[in-house]
Amino acid sequence: MKKRKNVLLALGWCDHRLIQGIGAYAAEHHWHLSSASITQEFVIPHDWQGDGILAWLAGKDELATFVLSHRIPVVDFSLRRKHPRPRVVFDHAMTGRLAAQHFLDRGFRTFLYYSFSDNWTYEARGASFVGELEQAGFVCTWLKGHLVKATRRDRSVWSARQKWLEREILASAKPVAIFTANGAHALEVLEACESAGLRIPDDVAIIGWEDDLLVGQANLRSITTIDPNYEELGYRGAALLDSLMSGERPPAKPLLVDSARIITRHSTEVTSVQHGGIQRALRFISERLAQSFSVDDVAEAAGMSRRGLHQAFIDQMGRTPGGHIRAARIEMARKFLAETDLKVELVAKRSGYPSLNTFFVAFKKACGKTPAEYRREARRGRWVALDD
Repeated sequence: MKKRKNVLLALGWCDHRLIQGIGAYAAEHHWHLSSASITQEFVIPHDWQGDGILAWLAGKDELATFVLSHRIPVVDFSLRRKHPRPRVVFDHAMTGRLAAQHFLDRGFRTFLYYSFSDNWTYEARGASFVGELEQAGFVCTWLKGHLVKATRRDRSVWSARQKWLEREILASAKPVAIFTANGAHALEVLEACESAGLRIPDDVAIIGWEDDLLVGQANLRSITTIDPNYEELGYRGAALLDSLMSGERPPAKPLLVDSARIITRHSTEVTSVQHGGIQRALRFISERLAQSFSVDDVAEAAGMSRRGLHQAFIDQMGRTPGGHIRAARIEMARKFLAETDLKVELVAKRSGYPSLNTFFVAFKKACGKTPAEYRREARRGRWVALDD
């Protein structure tokens, strides 16, 4: 019988979704996974022997030294340490672009990005968000709370931090769209808005990066979030390790994993467009997305000429009516694929595509993967039960 590969999880930190993605790959390929004690109790198994290691080496030096001392394949899920071992990490730049486009699709013109640390992941998301908006012709103010004197003197003074954030949001033109570095930051923004008497989403729209598992989920369920795709990160890391254990050459650069999708909730269920014709056009498109209609039909519903509608969309939305329709249909298809068990043919029909082939081509062009691949990645490992 073929020997089962013995793989060590040396994470030093745990997100159950990452473990689920690894577990999905391990189950498919009949691996043995060992040493959950490192993550749960930080007990390093110095006498362990096996075929490969999946590691998160941004934490304690002792764990990094232990992992890097092995002469077997290792995949690191972080970028903190300088070492030649292969890595698989999130594409944080893509995250910023997703958030920017989500706000632009809703016609926002005023933008903030909020972070409270010089963490490189926060910096990467923020730089991408600001850059994407600049390319669209807009300016974004970056609120770096950790650099503000009033909050830097004593980071435990929560009230000073919240009052500063409240003042910054109040000083911004409304409506304002705010992207935050993580889910906990998004909750801070929500609380600051509530304290200032600002309406969500009418005055302030909010997107956070992932739902922080340690904060109140009742509040987070109202905040639009970007699903970071931990399951796919784990799965792709395991797949890379498998290739290394089979003798393949390591990649020259870290492998980047896309965020799965934006989960739209109450905090961005709004459009800031004030143009009456565009408002009517957006309503028409939203209500008839699964049906067949043309740009001429949209123009008629908006009470505008085709040329006038085209120019108004460019001015108000930053893209053409046809571009908006295509993006809205792709967004609907993503939601169906990630959240339902509908067959791909039915997803295509409900998203307004005249044929499966047309849907396939449009989706592959927009997302860089087939509908089946997208569904598989978006739901990777979420129903897998692992044995310790």
